[in-house]
Amino acid sequence: MKYIISATNRPESNSRIVAGILQKIYKNFNCSTEIISLRDVSFQKLIDNPYPQTLPENVRQVILKLNTSSAFTIVCPEYNGSFPGIFKFFIDHWTYPETFEYRPIAFVGLGGRFGGLRPIEQLQQVMGYRNAFIYPERVFLQNIDNLLSDGEIIDQEIMSLLNQQAEGFLKFIEALEEKKLSASTRN
Repeated sequence: MKYIISATNRPESNSRIVAGILQKIYKNFNCSTEIISLRDVSFQKLIDNPYPQTLPENVRQVILKLNTSSAFTIVCPEYNGSFPGIFKFFIDHWTYPETFEYRPIAFVGLGGRFGGLRPIEQLQQVMGYRNAFIYPERVFLQNIDNLLSDGEIIDQEIMSLLNQQAEGFLKFIEALEEKKLSASTRN
């Protein structure tokens, strides 16, 4: 399974809307995906006890999904020049090497003037440090509030970029799997 991570827990976030749009794009390529929205993951028990010996069941289940995924796309907003703190907190609970190593990962950034460039570059450092396979074609959605209308992206050039990224990412995943280089084929 391929997952699309909406990297914020903000209610009614644009990241979640974009994740839904990406899910439709992948479906057009006959690829089923599931969205993991941090809004749907309860972190309360972790906030009260940040690093327990046993993770709360709901968090553990989401991490297990990532550990067995063939790939994932991260849709990340820019918060104060970086990615949301809740996403970093979540990443800090992923397992190494299972969640990261040889996992194909693509990125879509969104924000204001720079379209989420800074958080995506920072996430690329984190994922690269942990030996993920980073798909190089990123998409940045500048001035996201002006791009969305009724849950859809109204800019056809941006839609074209998202389609190109999805198509290329699927080929990237397939090539890694054929050479037995991806996390799902290495063992």
